Amino acid sequence: MIKLTRINRSETFWLNENLIEFMEETPDTIITMISGRKIGVAETVDEIIKLIADARKKIIVARNEIE
Repeated sequence: MIKLTRINRSETFWLNENLIEFMEETPDTIITMISGRKIGVAETVDEIIKLIADARKKIIVARNEIE
């Protein structure tokens, strides 16, 4: 999961990155989930992609430590 900031910048929340269908900047970043729900966030698409990559790297490293 990745930690994101609501578009109003007043609260953060955790999002399951595996449920993201697509993202767009219009100019605000809007995430569309596979359920069709749309979520506005303060982070840019590039920042979200980095957060997803970092989260997945942690999983890979943890898996390698177990094996």
